[in-house]
Amino acid sequence: MRVQKTARVVIGAQFGDEGKGRMIDYYAAEVGCDGIVIRFNGGAQAGHTVVTPDGLRHVFSHVGSGAFVGAATFLSRFFVSNPILFLKEMESLAAKDVEPRIYVDPQSPVTTPYDMMINQIVERERGGDRHGSCGVGFGETIERNLTPAYALTVADLADLSALAGKLDAIRRDYAPARLARLGFADAFARNANLLLSDAILEHFIKDAGRFVETITVADARVATRGRHLLFEGAQGLLLDQDRGFFPHVTRSNTGLYNVLALAGELGLREFEVTYATRAYLTRHGAGPMPHELPEKPYPDVVDATNVPNAYQGTLRFGWLDLDVLRHAIAEDLADAGRLPGLAIKARLAITCLDQVGDDKVRYYSGGMRRRASIESFVAAVSATVGIDKILLGFGADRESIMQRLKAIPIIANLYP
Repeated sequence: MRVQKTARVVIGAQFGDEGKGRMIDYYAAEVGCDGIVIRFNGGAQAGHTVVTPDGLRHVFSHVGSGAFVGAATFLSRFFVSNPILFLKEMESLAAKDVEPRIYVDPQSPVTTPYDMMINQIVERERGGDRHGSCGVGFGETIERNLTPAYALTVADLADLSALAGKLDAIRRDYAPARLARLGFADAFARNANLLLSDAILEHFIKDAGRFVETITVADARVATRGRHLLFEGAQGLLLDQDRGFFPHVTRSNTGLYNVLALAGELGLREFEVTYATRAYLTRHGAGPMPHELPEKPYPDVVDATNVPNAYQGTLRFGWLDLDVLRHAIAEDLADAGRLPGLAIKARLAITCLDQVGDDKVRYYSGGMRRRASIESFVAAVSATVGIDKILLGFGADRESIMQRLKAIPIIANLYP
């Protein structure tokens, strides 16, 4: 098999919202239409903001964050497709004169309206004990697909008449049973007008048909052949289903785990991974958060994407802990052993440095709160994490990203 020319991976090193979309746009600009962005986890709950140098802005959800510069998108079998929200995103991009080419793996799980309803109903019922879900049915889709009788993938959307029967079984049989298992059996009756609505079922079947007409169904080898590969992660390492603060996690592996599976299939033997973090910590939704603050850490912090919503509340802030960052990245890089003979080069991207303003950067290291200039802060991050290739983000667009490639003394190399 011919090895791809280049392969780059962008992974969030925190709770998400680290600037992954910005980094993908930065790398995609180097390859343009020859690139393809591979979504290797997550689904419609992703919100990756990209702003072009001339001010065009979009929050990418399904579509890869390289679309502004012409890169195609591949939604892998590890990505959950939501036809309803996909079509809305495509309409939004069309209004901006962007028409991306989308490939989707036939094994990609599909979110139904009933997954979204169950998700939202349960989060409302939990009240103050919410798990921090986005309410778009991502985790519920993963759960439902564990039962073969109710599983639904992109391949199943080809037969719309069979789809109608499966959807009816999901809403009449699966939904009440699922709500009962979660401890909210009475909620089905209270929401029966929505769950059993024929209009909603019929509308989704039409959406599924439009979804299939818009995309190209293909596996990873066919979709990526001859292209520069850009793997775009969703959420962050601290939300990983196996390593995060359970139950306040996402239902996916947010680091290299899925990338390695795809890399093996594509015959990759080396790639570069960039771990992204803000200069401070953010979290959207419930769950533990180290060194949380009652308000934003710096006066100049502005976030137009993470606005308050009914399911995740408002964006939370905290000080960056370099030891937590080091541990998360080291654990993820250790997974490289799953693919023998693979060589990984690691980079670190620190975004939102412009929001620090004229103040000193405040952070935690060695259990102590510290305060330093940006230059000293970057050196401390590099030394603690063990990565000397650093990208620095001082604004919203790709032109604000600076490379810091000079050697910095480091305490350890965490990658082969």
